[in-house]
Parts: sequence; C-alpha cells; structure tokens
Amino acid sequence: MVQIAPRPRGRPRSYDPQVALDQARAAFWNTGYAATSLDDLSAATGLNRPSLYGAFGDKKALYILALEKTRAEIGSSLAQAFAPEDHLRTALTRVYEATAAVYMRGDAGPRGCFLIGTAVTEAVDDPDVRAVLGLALSEIDAAFEARIRRAMEVGNLPGSSDAAGMARVATGVLNGMAVRARAGGDLATLRAMGASAVDLICGRAGR
Repeated sequence: MVQIAPRPRGRPRSYDPQVALDQARAAFWNTGYAATSLDDLSAATGLNRPSLYGAFGDKKALYILALEKTRAEIGSSLAQAFAPEDHLRTALTRVYEATAAVYMRGDAGPRGCFLIGTAVTEAVDDPDVRAVLGLALSEIDAAFEARIRRAMEVGNLPGSSDAAGMARVATGVLNGMAVRARAGGDLATLRAMGASAVDLICGRAGR
C-alpha cells in the first residue's frame, strides 16, 4: 500500500497533507485520472511539482492514496450506518438515502462515486488500481453480508436467505446509483433505486 512520505526534518511544512490529498482527489474526480495533469494537481493543491513529489510521490501514487482514502471512508460510513440494531429495512434505507445525497454533490453537477467514477476505467490496464477497486467492492459486500446475517438471526429475513447473494445485489445497486448520478440522474431517481433494492432484499410486505 502506498504511504504518504514521512515528514522531513528541519523547516516545518506549511500545508496539511490530508487537505492536499482531498484537493487532489477532487481534481481526479472532476476530470479522471488520465486527463488530470501534474499542473492540474499543483493548481488544486497549491503545491509545486517538487513539493507534490516530496509529499506523495508521483501522480499514480497520489491517485492510489486518494482511492485508499475513499475506500476507508466508505468502510467507516457503512460501519456507522449498520451499527444500530434496528430493522434491516431501516438500516438499508439509511445507507441508500445517505449515498444518494452524497452522489448528487458536485460543483458542475452530480459526481457520483470517486471509486466507480474513476477507477473502473483505470482498473482495466492497471493492476494496482484494480486491486484497490476489487478490495473496496469486497469490503462493501462483506459489510452488507454481515448486516444481512444479523437480520436473519433476529428474524428480519428467513434463515434460508442467500446472504452473500443479497449483499452483492446491494452493492450492485450502490454502483448503479453512482453511474446514474454521473450520467445526470436526479435525486428522486437515485432514491427510487435504493427503495427498490430495499424491497427486493427485505420483501415488499416486510417481515
């Protein structure tokens, strides 16, 4: 895993590396990895090229760091959303509603998901990007599956339910929402997709 370079001794740095990473991620998110130049990253972060290299390494290393940060944020958000021991329908609705709101953000229009919006294209030819993307999807699947299994244990779902299969469906809907947002879909459409996923997993009549 790529790590931020250790802080050198001597003169203290005058920037926050996490803020700079967020700014670089925004640049990648707006134009994609391939179309984002070092000059774009320098302008976004306020750091010149030598400072960028000193802090993060090359362009790819910076992009991988942005992907890893997003992966960690997604995992944390899901853990928080699934922590309350309420009904599965309530928990899933909470996830999809929050995700729809996040996907609609963007100064020039909805940007969807950073991972899905940028890494899917790069993953075809770059094994490092593919590894991060694959790990992120596997972790999302695992979070959904664990919550679904808890629901099965307390009777929210039949004990014979296919938890792993349902989890992959749940993740797939999240990814589909990201694509719809990026393609100009509105909030109502994204929320409807989430509601349909909840009905599919929990059953229209509830349990």
